[in-house]
Amino acid sequence: MTFENLGKKPFVVAEIGHNHQGNFDQALELIKEAKNCGVDAVKFQKRDNKALYTKAFYNSVYDHENSFGEVYGTHREFLEFDFEQYKDLKAFSDEIKIGFFATPFDKPSVDLLAKLELPAYKIASADLTNTPLQKEIAKLNKPVFLSTGGGSLDDVKRAVDNISKINDKLIVMHCTASYPASIKDMNLSVISVFKKEFKKFGIGLSDHENGIDAGPIAYMLGARYFEKHFTLNRSNKGTDHSFSLEPQGLSRFVRNIRRIKDMMGSENKKLLKSEEKPLFKMKKSIVIKKDLKAGHLLKYEDLSFKSPGGGLEPYMYEKLVGKKLLKDHKTDELILFENIK
Repeated sequence: MTFENLGKKPFVVAEIGHNHQGNFDQALELIKEAKNCGVDAVKFQKRDNKALYTKAFYNSVYDHENSFGEVYGTHREFLEFDFEQYKDLKAFSDEIKIGFFATPFDKPSVDLLAKLELPAYKIASADLTNTPLQKEIAKLNKPVFLSTGGGSLDDVKRAVDNISKINDKLIVMHCTASYPASIKDMNLSVISVFKKEFKKFGIGLSDHENGIDAGPIAYMLGARYFEKHFTLNRSNKGTDHSFSLEPQGLSRFVRNIRRIKDMMGSENKKLLKSEEKPLFKMKKSIVIKKDLKAGHLLKYEDLSFKSPGGGLEPYMYEKLVGKKLLKDHKTDELILFENIK
């Protein structure tokens, strides 16, 4: 799977992030299950923690039920994969034909991922105002997914301008950077604003809502790229599992978005082949109410409107009133133009 077909159909990404819990085999299982759910790509997150955090923050006590280390730095290190592991994850994804990319949170992570020649990159909401990092990612000349949680429209415009000067393969993702995002904070109407403001670029939704309703709504508003957090078990240890979708939920999320595209169909309003048979039984034709002889001048009272269809439709009755029958007609017989004058 490559990213060559971006924009030609709804593109769905399973955000694995660190839901692998630092377990390489679990990461492989997540990729495999995401493929089975029908997504187009999986996404991971890469941090060089000592480059990313201040020494004080790295060494701060992290006493939390979801902690994998005594201090925040060791907690984050536990969840990281090295270059060789990323290389193997990408190779596995290539083998089963699913897209593989990641979010780099710092310059060393950009450099590491660049060695893998990933097909795309993501910029996290936290880096919406980090123009130096945006430039480093843009220079890789691959599609860039820009998440916009927590920012103003001016922040988004600045980032779009900064990236697009270097790389115009840009997808602007509406996002609410709370985990999970409450219904009232989703503000999906922003997607319509993005469609107007950023006509040259793809528009999408990075969805942190605890359910599967937002995707189809976002599609209706113009989004064509969708990202949803994914886990094997929502009760697993870790902050993201509780609002992530399990395989059954992700499959439904993908199904519903793809259905919306098909449901939108054509703007051409016409009788469909699938409607012909049921409507034949239910529609009405103009028929004679009682036996009439040739030469009779038709009155409205001579006409009846009965099923099945296939004859002259009721709206055409005015063209019949006052016309002469050219042959005898029996009760319930269809009236045809060739039999009147």
